[in-house]
Amino acid sequence: MIPELALAVFPFLLLGCFLLYWAGSRHAYARRGTTEPGDPAAWDWHFFVPCRDEETVIATTVARLRDDFPRSRVWVIDDASDDRTGPIVAALAAEDPAVRLVSRRRPDARIGKGAALNAAYEALNAHLGDVDRSRVVVCVVDADGRLSPGAPAMVCGPDGFGDPETGGVQIGVRMRNVDDERPLPERGRLANAYARVLIRMQDAEFAVSNTGMQMLRRRTGSVGLGGNGQFTRLTALDRIAAAERRPWKQDALLEDYELGLQMRLAGYRVTHVPDTWVTQEALPHTRRFLTQRTRWAQGNIQCVRYAGRIIGSRHYRARGVLEALYTFFQPIAHLAVLALTALLVFLLVTAATGTVLLAAWPLALALGVLSVLPFVLWGPVYRKEYAPDRSRLTGVLWGLALWLYAYHLFIVSTRGSVRLVRGRTGWAKTRRNAETGAGPTATEA
Repeated sequence: MIPELALAVFPFLLLGCFLLYWAGSRHAYARRGTTEPGDPAAWDWHFFVPCRDEETVIATTVARLRDDFPRSRVWVIDDASDDRTGPIVAALAAEDPAVRLVSRRRPDARIGKGAALNAAYEALNAHLGDVDRSRVVVCVVDADGRLSPGAPAMVCGPDGFGDPETGGVQIGVRMRNVDDERPLPERGRLANAYARVLIRMQDAEFAVSNTGMQMLRRRTGSVGLGGNGQFTRLTALDRIAAAERRPWKQDALLEDYELGLQMRLAGYRVTHVPDTWVTQEALPHTRRFLTQRTRWAQGNIQCVRYAGRIIGSRHYRARGVLEALYTFFQPIAHLAVLALTALLVFLLVTAATGTVLLAAWPLALALGVLSVLPFVLWGPVYRKEYAPDRSRLTGVLWGLALWLYAYHLFIVSTRGSVRLVRGRTGWAKTRRNAETGAGPTATEA
């Protein structure tokens, strides 16, 4: 009797946690306010751009950063690139003293993004003289990232670094190629239609779903930092470096998110500003997309190691602890759902009487409906705010597509768990859309 009861209750317990989290995210998203800007001229801005084989995009990224933020310095970290990334940046640095090249070589290079960022942190320390380090802000921008010109003003306002307790600010992320009609120019009509949907779903995920999640985290005090558009106060990095020898974890697959955890544990406030964003290229290739998301899922599982410290920390409130634990254990919950689904299918197939079937199918139907609706309801929200020229029907269809898109979480959670069990913790770089070549790089295998 007890196993049967657990089998019936456990799915609804998992679904209840998901629906509660979704409802909190949706409410926080709907109630988000506007951000009051600050004066960026009162701050010292430094952009860290980690690179490995980025010759196709790096010159444009550096030029845009210098044009949009002329009072800043740009630190490009060449992580032992095999292409012309280093020479391109060296030429830019020769013409512009505000551009600095940080060159890394094997065997110290290519061990993760965190190690590359730590090298830039050391180079910045060697460069800075007698300055007020609490007024120095470091921003991490991906090699294909493009910041909104008003981003510094937004992050240094009273909601951001204008509060002396703030150690980190994360801004929104949008997909720059969302309106590309032929993301795969060498492929046919059907492949491009699929690629457009995949790109659109990534944009919707970040624009509404992830923003809602971050707005909820603002309320719980557990905002997560991301790898693109991550702003940090230098004194916060200094405090973490004093305790951990370096700001970013070098063995972490989610070095960005873990940095936010370290800041919260050190007593700093971490927040999210939704009124500005950084754009990047969405991935139109399924394999590259799954490679990226597998790294994220595996990194999530690695963050379980922080659970004890977070539970015992005086800097986390109870709701922040619950939110952080929910985030850490999501990949594990996905595995549990897969196992439960397999068991349910087995019981239905092997059922000797129609009684089990009659009892199980309503349960499966209820679970299915309740799991679909939250994704579908994000579709019209995304259409209204980011694509108002599209029809309401399109918004509903996008919502249904978001539901189907979410099933990739089960794939990447499984892959990430298998990699962890096998001891494969290498950092896999995602290839850019502009890169040529039919096969994956060694890091994508």
